[in-house]
Amino acid sequence: METKYYMVDRIDGDYAWLRRTDAQEDDLMLVARALLPEAIDEGTNLKYEMLSYEII
Repeated sequence: METKYYMVDRIDGDYAWLRRTDAQEDDLMLVARALLPEAIDEGTNLKYEMLSYEII
């Protein structure tokens, strides 16, 4: 599986908008906060690997 890197751009209730940081993409991705680590905040950097997110 491919490893991807994101930054939490915005938190909107039970969802977070993620911006890809390792590739040129203009679109934000909406992800349920239940799938993300509890300690996230706007500006948090994440690594997505093996179907899970971790703070880096």
